[in-house]
Amino acid sequence: MSNKFFMTPEGKKLITVIPGDGIGPEVVRSAQKIIEATGVPIAWEERDAGETVFKRGLPSGVPPETIESIGKTRVVLKGPLGTPIGYGEKSANVTLRKLFETYGNIRPVREMPGVVTPYTGRNIDLVVVRENVEDLYAGIEHMQTPGVAQALKLISRKGCEKIVRLGFELAVAEGRTKVHCATKSNILKFTEGMLKRTFEDIAPEYPQIESQHIIIDNTCHQMVRKPEQFEVIITSNMNGDILSDLTSGLIGGLGFAPSANIGSEVAIFEAVHGSAPKYAGKNTINPTALILSAVQMLRHLDEFKAAEDIENAIFYTLEQGIRTRDVSGDEGAVSTSEYTDIVIGNLGKRSEKWQARKYAPIKIHEFSKDPITVRPQSRSVAGVDVFVESGQTPYEIGEALKELTAASPVYLKMISNRGTKVYTQTGAITDNIDQWRCRFMLRDSNSSLTNDQVVALLQLVSQKYNFMQIEKLQMFDGKEGFTKAQGED
Repeated sequence: MSNKFFMTPEGKKLITVIPGDGIGPEVVRSAQKIIEATGVPIAWEERDAGETVFKRGLPSGVPPETIESIGKTRVVLKGPLGTPIGYGEKSANVTLRKLFETYGNIRPVREMPGVVTPYTGRNIDLVVVRENVEDLYAGIEHMQTPGVAQALKLISRKGCEKIVRLGFELAVAEGRTKVHCATKSNILKFTEGMLKRTFEDIAPEYPQIESQHIIIDNTCHQMVRKPEQFEVIITSNMNGDILSDLTSGLIGGLGFAPSANIGSEVAIFEAVHGSAPKYAGKNTINPTALILSAVQMLRHLDEFKAAEDIENAIFYTLEQGIRTRDVSGDEGAVSTSEYTDIVIGNLGKRSEKWQARKYAPIKIHEFSKDPITVRPQSRSVAGVDVFVESGQTPYEIGEALKELTAASPVYLKMISNRGTKVYTQTGAITDNIDQWRCRFMLRDSNSSLTNDQVVALLQLVSQKYNFMQIEKLQMFDGKEGFTKAQGED
């Protein structure tokens, strides 16, 4: 038995269970009941998070006793959590993922027997492997002016390496032969481009697996045209959130969409769907997604036999025409509790056509705790972008800044608005907003801009303009670490 799990004195693996909000307690109890019917040695430690915690006045939605339990057990089965308007700030779901660095979100999608969709018979069987803690989900936003908002899209080399290795190791564990990496690197050269480059650097370490990069919008296009061509798709956080909801729609909806949040030390298992409060307590919800999330949890716990038995029992149950309300409507639908009992009664049975995939343990790589993962041989600062607020025209701003910096070691190269160069004029027709990016470059291109020079520049700019942000224009190993504006030479 693995020593990576917390064992009770009775020799059971202790799991933190968070029933969640809305329909959460119903689907979690369903999964627990089925797991217990298999006889696996599991004990539960119940804790709270989400809506009820927000209402108690805790802004994070995750109380200390829940954090303590997860830190001890390192495995969580979790119902959906609500974030009510007027309480708290951040999603408790996202908070849990970030607190325990569950960097990979694994979302399998497979055609289900008897669940009729436009794609029935296409043998859809794929996994979206979504980066889980970076990207726009860092949640770092600012109001730059009263009418302009900004969000920071943060992508790191370490984060990319984590998710890429997880995607390839999942393919190995599941006996898959093809992995795609889906990005928007044709537009976002540095952020999404970093994921693409990391994928291409690591792919040769897995020569037995076919690897291919694909643009995310083409992925969606191909997903609708021919979803059966995909096996594993590695992608960034926001793209993965959207794409995995699309894929669940191909096989019957969110009621069949499980997920696992995987980290080097903690794993959290939950359904993709939300808390659906209007259905809470009605005993009508489809628990399959949470049950299949529990199946993923059992595999993580090295309980492969129980996981296979439950998955096969679900296939057998669905093949017999047993449906919850979301699939069949009111006519002939069984309740949540009835569905649970039927699945338990079908443990040990096998469908003739639908078989659980054979799995091996996923190898989870260890990563250095050093925050610096890329060390260039040389670096310098070629200039600085200063973001200012103004209702003037670009010509007025540009001429004023040129005058202010006439004796400065930097010169105004250009001004852009929403990423498009507007000064010096290009002849383009733009509809401007009151946030301007003013790019200053060193007159001596062989030197490096110092912090003192940046401060001196800001003092000059602030004589006439309110600045709200700066970005150094960095050079790493002689390569520009910044992009040009549309229309900039």
